[in-house]
Amino acid sequence: MAKQVRQVTQARPAKAAGSSKGGGLAVVGRAAVAWLRTLSGRTIALAAGAVAVVGALVVTGVLLSGHDDRPPIPDTRARHYTETDACLLTGKDGITAGAAADVWQGMQDASRETHARVSYSQVTGEQSTGNARPFLNGMLQRSCDVVLAVGKPEVTAAAQTAPQYGKVGFVLVGGGLAGANVTTVGAGDGLRDDVAAAVERAVHNRA
Repeated sequence: MAKQVRQVTQARPAKAAGSSKGGGLAVVGRAAVAWLRTLSGRTIALAAGAVAVVGALVVTGVLLSGHDDRPPIPDTRARHYTETDACLLTGKDGITAGAAADVWQGMQDASRETHARVSYSQVTGEQSTGNARPFLNGMLQRSCDVVLAVGKPEVTAAAQTAPQYGKVGFVLVGGGLAGANVTTVGAGDGLRDDVAAAVERAVHNRA
């Protein structure tokens, strides 16, 4: 009886592996193409824009992180103020017009010379001496070193209060009262310059 011999074909793992890998890449490629086809032109444009923004941020971060041994350039416009405060009390119209506007400009002129801080407060509500007094008291509680007043109710309130605050300099516009800590300037031509000079004197007297 003849012996039957079965021929066994040897497997080729390297080729099979290559075929499997190539097939996988082909599948991934087809899936990517199919996904891109589903995107609209607007979506692709937005994605490209986002990538561009991220790239710009990265470049900016790299530039800013660079070490620079040069000292910073000081801002020449910055003004260093002293611990002296000059405060203005006005009527309901504030510093927008009339004598109050000239007084405020004079205060700013004095601030440039003395480096004192300047601010203002306007009396709202009833325009009377009684109603002006709480606003004046609020300014004094904020430790205003020089108090200016313009307007009849405001000047009257300041004149009545001045004797109680001997360490505070008062500048009254149009008031007739004068004292150790009170200066009166006339309303009219030259008001701005007169106020600036009065504030400068009051600030220097505190030095």
